[in-house]
This record gives sequence, structure tokens and C-alpha cells, in this order.
Amino acid sequence: MRRPSIDPVVWRPPRGERAARPARDTLPELTVVPVNGRGPEDVAVERGHLFTGVEDGRILRLTPDGRRLDTIADTGGRPLGVELYPDGRLLVCDAERGLLLVDRAGGGVEVLVERGPGLRVCNNAAVAADGTVYFTDSTSRFDLVHWKADLLEHRGTGRLLRRDPDGTVDLVLDGLHFANGVALVPDESAVVVAQTGAYRLDRVPLTGERQGRAEPLVDGLPGFPDNIATGSDGLVWIAMVSARLAAFDLVSRLHPAVRKAVWALPDRLQLREKRVVWVRAVDGTTGRTVHDFHGTRPDFHMVTGVREVDGTVHLGSLNEHAVARFEVP
Repeated sequence: MRRPSIDPVVWRPPRGERAARPARDTLPELTVVPVNGRGPEDVAVERGHLFTGVEDGRILRLTPDGRRLDTIADTGGRPLGVELYPDGRLLVCDAERGLLLVDRAGGGVEVLVERGPGLRVCNNAAVAADGTVYFTDSTSRFDLVHWKADLLEHRGTGRLLRRDPDGTVDLVLDGLHFANGVALVPDESAVVVAQTGAYRLDRVPLTGERQGRAEPLVDGLPGFPDNIATGSDGLVWIAMVSARLAAFDLVSRLHPAVRKAVWALPDRLQLREKRVVWVRAVDGTTGRTVHDFHGTRPDFHMVTGVREVDGTVHLGSLNEHAVARFEVP
């Protein structure tokens, strides 16, 4: 596929933590479970069953013992974020179709917000108890296949949106650098959104005097945050797709022509993520790091989805043909 042109702006990355990664591997023993599709980007879990979507559009259900994998629906697009919806269906962010509801029993697909000029890359979501959905539109400039172009251009065209139960869609936050993961804090008093291109998480209060005013929750992350989710432990878990790339930070500060030249390089010379399995959990109010699990595995990397349920952390990946899990020590 022909690459689109980019129109970069100069950007000065925030200072990261002194170490770009933990001083030692802290990743517990990882169980990797193959699936019959590429790129199970996100995961949702209910009573031990794991739900995910793969590159060819299928929605899969994996039994708790990992021995049975069923296809329960096909969105006809590219599913990314997967959430449990209050009425028993699955809420699916589909990069090619929009915001969807999927019937787990019959496989029917209902479009809540159609992909179009107002929604280019529906990426991740969080659902309130009353059915209100907070979801991201990662970029208004590029399709998912060219996500690296948005990071290099760095114009901040991503948005956080809200869909009310009556179908009304409103803007919550704009100007985001590849808007990605979304999570509601346990009491639903605030929503948290990840900016992959800015190494940060923002917290938006939904009640009180500061309602609607975004404030940094975590800034200067040592890696690129992807999907996020509030765990059963009340913490906000962050999928860290890669450690920061020194070359990316360097070219971001230089004249835009440099990044145009980088984007024009052959695929084999493009900037690539670092191979790592990395998740972090932070307090949803203070941003304090509670857990930081980091390591390498030959059979799993590029963690884009994370879900903690009762002490088990489930992982998805944009590139692998597998999901994975580990127990919190």
C-alpha cells in the first residue's frame, strides 16, 4: 500500500524516567496461548473466558483452560479494543467500521458510531454502568495501517469522545497525540486516556469543580502506552508497546524535513519497536506506579492490550498469533 505524505511539526519530547526500562527483568512466568489469527490487539475477560479480535475481523472466545477457541462473530473490519457492555454484548472498537456492539450468542453486529469523517480510527473504549461509552479516535489524518505516520507527523489530531445511551456523541478532549487506551476510575468520577505519541496519560474529571479539565496523570513515560484498563484491583493498567526510541525522540526535535526523509525510507529501514513484554499499573488518582513488569520472551512481544482480573494479568498483541497471561506476585 502506498504511503501517504506527512506534514510534520517540531516536537520536543518530555523528559522520561532516568532508566528507559527497569534495571532488571521483573516479568513473572508468562503463559502464552496461541490463537488462530494475527494480532489479538486487546482482551476482555468474563468468568475466565477471554474475548479478543484479530486482524481478519473475527471475534474470538477462549475458554478458561485455553483448550477451546471459538469464533463468535465477524465484524468485517479490523477489531481493536474490546469491552464488556452492560446488556451482555461486547463493545468493539473497529478501525475500519467504527464503534460496534457484538452479540455474543448470535454474532450480530450493530453499528453505534459509523466510521467516517468524524471517526477515522476507533481504537479503545471504556463503558460506564449506565452504558455511556468513552472512546478514542486515534487520528484524523491516517488509517490504522499507517499509525507510524501519525507519530512522525505529530500534529495531535486524536480525540476522546463520549457516546451517551441516547446515541448522542460529544467531544471530551482533542489535540491528542495518537489517542489510544481509555479507562474509567472505579467510581466513574474520572476518565483516563493514553496518548501513545506523547508518552503520557491524561485524567479528565467527570464531576466536581474541575469537571472536563484534563490534567496529566502520568507524564514522561519510558515507553509508548497503548491500551489501558482499570483492573479488579482498582489500578489503571498500561500496556507498554515498546520502550522509547532514542532515534524517534531525536528526529522529533529536528527540522520536519528530516522526518519526511525518515518516512520515505524503505520498510527495512523504518523505526521499529523494541521487542519487549511490558505492563505497568498506576494509581488512577495520583499516577503513582504500583507495579512495573518488564521482560523479554522469544514467543511474545508488542503488548497492546492488558486486563487484570483477580490477580491474573491478560495480554494482547498487535503482531502476535497469541495472547498471554501471568499472575501478579
